[in-house]
Amino acid sequence: MQTEPFRYDHHGTTCVGKFVFPEQRQGLQPAVLVAPTWAGCDNFSVGRASWLASLGYVGVAIDLYGGGRVGTSPDENRALMLQVTEDRRFLQSRILAAVDAVQQTPGVDPERIAAIGFCFGGLCVLDLARVGGPVRGVVSLHGLFTMPPQRLAPTTHRPPVLVLHGNDDPMAPPEQLAALQKELTEQGHDWQVHTFGRTLHGFTNPAANSPATGVLYNAVAEARSWKLVTSFLEEVLA
Repeated sequence: MQTEPFRYDHHGTTCVGKFVFPEQRQGLQPAVLVAPTWAGCDNFSVGRASWLASLGYVGVAIDLYGGGRVGTSPDENRALMLQVTEDRRFLQSRILAAVDAVQQTPGVDPERIAAIGFCFGGLCVLDLARVGGPVRGVVSLHGLFTMPPQRLAPTTHRPPVLVLHGNDDPMAPPEQLAALQKELTEQGHDWQVHTFGRTLHGFTNPAANSPATGVLYNAVAEARSWKLVTSFLEEVLA
């Protein structure tokens, strides 16, 4: 696989992520964006992009904070995340800028793009679906379900949505999941929710190890989630 920097500008800020290209490239390749956890575009995000490249996609770990900034502690992560989530329309425009930049990348099929997101990144890809971003589908893995303060008008493009959720995730309580399902139904999305029992937040991240705060890796849920993600991407990017 080949890894290259991914730079794009948004509102005067240069965002710095990573492209991971599959070994075998013939013609235009479908691409999958990886929206990161609250830590930013770190090794975890790049690792997920590499996994996608191993499946034959162009994996794109995107930077939503700008400058390639990565948090080194929960306090730093929280501060970085709050800077972009306090204005959801700004956040939505930033992820749309990433999609636009990927569409213009040589070797990428601009008509076959999807996005997956983890934790904070899950919220980001759900917002991408909410605004009718030009993607074939989005996947939220242990994502946040907080709705934008402004309810958006229905769009003409409603990407399919796959939500992979830990039943015991304290950061996405049942009432928020129910509200998300209602919203996706009303907006006309083709949606799926898979809930893993006895599973906390961060279940796909081997570094997640804080059960007291509701964050814990779960190898079984991770393996099941990869199968579901693989099947979903095969379907929407065919």
